[in-house]
Amino acid sequence: MSDQIKFIVDSLNKEPFRKNYNLITFDSLEPMQLLQVLSDVLAEIDPKQLVDLREEMPEQTAKRMLSLLGILKYKPSGNATDMSTFRQGLVIGSKPVIYPVLHWLLQRTNELKKRAYLARFLIKLEVPSEFLQDETVADTNKQYEELMEAFKTLHKEYEQLKASGFSTAEIRKDISAMEEEKDQLIKRVEHLKKRVETAQNYQWMLKIARQLRVEKEREEYLAQQKQEQKNQLFYAVQRLQRVQNQLKSMRQAAADAKPEIETGFLHVGQAALKLPTSGLMKRLEEEIKFNLYMVTEKFPKELENKKKELHFLQKVVSEPAMGHSDLHELESKINEINTEINQLIEKKMMRNEPIEGKLSLYRQQASIISRKKEAKAEELQEAKEKLASLEREASLKRNQTREFDGTEVLKGDEFKRYVSKLRSKSTVFKKKHQIIAELKAEFGLLQRTEELLKQRHENIQQQLQTMEEKKGISGYSYTQEELERVSALKSEVDEMKGRTLDDMSEMVKKLNSLVSEKKSALASVIKELRQLRQKCQELTQECDEKKSQYDSCAAGLESNRSKLEQEVRRLREECLQEESRYHYTNCMIKNLEVQLRRATDEMKAYISSDQQEKRKAIREQYTKNIAEQENLGKKLREKQKVVRESHGPNMKQAKMWRDLQQLMECKKQCFLKQQSQTSIGQVIQEGGEDRLIL
Repeated sequence: MSDQIKFIVDSLNKEPFRKNYNLITFDSLEPMQLLQVLSDVLAEIDPKQLVDLREEMPEQTAKRMLSLLGILKYKPSGNATDMSTFRQGLVIGSKPVIYPVLHWLLQRTNELKKRAYLARFLIKLEVPSEFLQDETVADTNKQYEELMEAFKTLHKEYEQLKASGFSTAEIRKDISAMEEEKDQLIKRVEHLKKRVETAQNYQWMLKIARQLRVEKEREEYLAQQKQEQKNQLFYAVQRLQRVQNQLKSMRQAAADAKPEIETGFLHVGQAALKLPTSGLMKRLEEEIKFNLYMVTEKFPKELENKKKELHFLQKVVSEPAMGHSDLHELESKINEINTEINQLIEKKMMRNEPIEGKLSLYRQQASIISRKKEAKAEELQEAKEKLASLEREASLKRNQTREFDGTEVLKGDEFKRYVSKLRSKSTVFKKKHQIIAELKAEFGLLQRTEELLKQRHENIQQQLQTMEEKKGISGYSYTQEELERVSALKSEVDEMKGRTLDDMSEMVKKLNSLVSEKKSALASVIKELRQLRQKCQELTQECDEKKSQYDSCAAGLESNRSKLEQEVRRLREECLQEESRYHYTNCMIKNLEVQLRRATDEMKAYISSDQQEKRKAIREQYTKNIAEQENLGKKLREKQKVVRESHGPNMKQAKMWRDLQQLMECKKQCFLKQQSQTSIGQVIQEGGEDRLIL
């Protein structure tokens, strides 16, 4: 119970409750406050439960909490009587009832939140059958059920997407990156369009480029199809070779088959495998012996045992129900029979018959052999069943692999050849990959030198333009370059006109000599670069080793740190527990000291001879109060006696008074009626006199 309360307090002190309780303050909560804590926890699971209990009736509170706990499938321990006590305890805020509920809710808050959310949409409303006869109600109910099923499927898809690992932040990042790439591609396309629009026949060139792209895609598709067909052809040839080898071996075995020679085949799927047995006839004889043993000895015994067991069970079922007395009688009979059997065995052993002793030895050996035989037969049967199941599984696996890639599983020498081919291909791949890496590195160096030269050229051009602007001849270098280019073109054209084959051969020789000189000049640099590359690889390997050592050391230190943190956390928790226990014991000691002081003061006042101090004692005050209450009770009893004695006459007098009051009321009404009649007569008389005067 203490562990349960501790877990509840720790959970309530965390997010999202932040109650700041300790064990003493939580245990000293009043029932109304404890019910409010339970309501707050339920409100965290279902926001509709956020209610102030001071503004709600106790019956409504109990009904609300019980309905939600029923939806959350909370099961209190116990039977029906315990369920009634559970309801009563929930109404009055009993601690033994509310503590387990809080512990259960705080253990699985996230799971219960999900269940409460789904219950809002998946609890089906039960419509009576007489209302479903109406078409509109039936259609609405059907639509409601369809929407519920749609919600189930959508929620399952949502959970699957949530568990798949894709987060909205990552998707948004991918979308933003793709949009940026799209913008860059649009800019590049526009830039290329601007560059191409100046060229002649660019529409025709675009059309040709589009056709070239389509043809390249088609070429890739055809190459892929060609590779697939080559693979299928290779697998088909391999399968044909295997089948031909199997057919050849089977024909040889069928041609040279004899009863004593190995001719057994085990057919698994579509393949035939030779079995390493001494001979087909021997195996058949052993199988026949095994089957005869099973049919003649094992199965009849099992059938007889089953029949006996069935007969015994039928006999037990047909007999009437037995009570405790019948069972005691049967047990006593069984004990008597067992004692008789033991006595008979002792008498037999006392006789010491030698022939029976020898026969008993042989009987024991025969029984042992028969039991071993039965055990081995059962083991053989189990092994056969296991072999059949394994063969079925192997055939299923072969069919699955054949459906997956359309090929069969390689076996034996074929698999070894396939592995050796893969190894040779992997070595070639590694070599090619290394060469590609070296070429990529050289390409990176050349690209970097090209970029540096371009930057230098641009800087020089900018400096030249600034100098031209300062001198007031901006554009001079550009025009000079154009003139030089035009003159160079003119001179080249002139040279091309007057150049002969001998000049061209001389230029080729010069170029070859220049290329060889450059190669010889760069050979030393390339050698140094290779040495530096090897050194770089060695340094990278050493760096990786040091990094792995660092990672292992860091992991060990991290594990030690986590262990120390756990130990410190545990010690802090123990310290807090001891502190709370210390404060609790101090409070209990203070309460006991106050009670002890009051008891000593009472004893002193009771023992002292002074009457005033005795009057101050609690006992004297209680005796005085008891005497006053007894006197008051006597007076009230006397008054009750007087009231009982005068009750009858007083009731008669009250009745007479009511009758008198009724009589006077009647007289008053008669008097008023008479007076009203006289006034009406006077009015009529006065009216007649007026008529006479007129």
